[in-house]
Amino acid sequence: MDYFGYGVLVFALIILFSSFVTVKQGTIAVITIFGKYQRLLRPGLSLKIPLIEVIHSRISIQNRSVELSFQAVTQDQANVYFKAMLLYSVLNHDEETIKNVAFKFVDSNNLMQALIRTIEGSIRAYVATQKQANVLAQRNEIVEHVKHQIDQVLESWGYHLQDLQLNDITFDEEIMRSMSRVVASNNLKAAAENEGQALLITKTKGAEADGNAIKIAATAEREAAQLRGQGIALFREEVAKGMTNAAHEMQQANLDTSVILFTMWTEAIKQFAEYSEGNVIFLDGSTEGMNNTMKQMMAMQLNQKPAADKK
Repeated sequence: MDYFGYGVLVFALIILFSSFVTVKQGTIAVITIFGKYQRLLRPGLSLKIPLIEVIHSRISIQNRSVELSFQAVTQDQANVYFKAMLLYSVLNHDEETIKNVAFKFVDSNNLMQALIRTIEGSIRAYVATQKQANVLAQRNEIVEHVKHQIDQVLESWGYHLQDLQLNDITFDEEIMRSMSRVVASNNLKAAAENEGQALLITKTKGAEADGNAIKIAATAEREAAQLRGQGIALFREEVAKGMTNAAHEMQQANLDTSVILFTMWTEAIKQFAEYSEGNVIFLDGSTEGMNNTMKQMMAMQLNQKPAADKK
């Protein structure tokens, strides 16, 4: 009897402790009775019917990640190698969603295999429509295509694709070398074009500066010539006024005005002698020559008098 009592006590304790269930945070437990779905247990301490209710599975509602590595072929028959990181989670915490996750696949390995193959197939289908030269520049387009294609499929399984990152996209070694040569030649071409543009700009700016300098110099020269002309005109005007006043005074004093012409002629000869730079001027210094010169100057004076009288 004592052994029987101890056995009953132990059995009762086992039944008692099996009635308590602890569910970790971020996990939901699925309870079945004789293989049929019964209810869900949320995180924390819960009770279940001993020996009747069974924990079928514990569903993680946290984000999960998996790394992918696979190959695809482009439209122009180039092999492309992808390394990607997939981030997914349970769609929501609703009872129907958790039931779908718990009973859709036999186990998590089957789910993972189906998920990976679905994403690989979607990427391969997209890459097959693109040429090798366009694949590297279409990371975002590939990700958007995959999300659009498999979102509905994953939702039917009770999951949601959080993110897909294409960490590495490579080609066969020969293709990579040819792409490097193309990039290098394009860089050299761009550098040559930039240098040509810089040289053209420099030459253009230099030509513009020279043109502006020539314009400024021409304007300054024109203004200087105008000022010189105005100065010469003023000088001539003052000389004419002075000669007119001198001739008027000499006429009033009954003096010969031809002396003015003779004085100007001698002053001109003096200027030639002082400021000449080696030029030779031949002058007739004889009496006959002087008389001829005086006659010519007096004739010029007589020709100018009618014009002065008219004024």
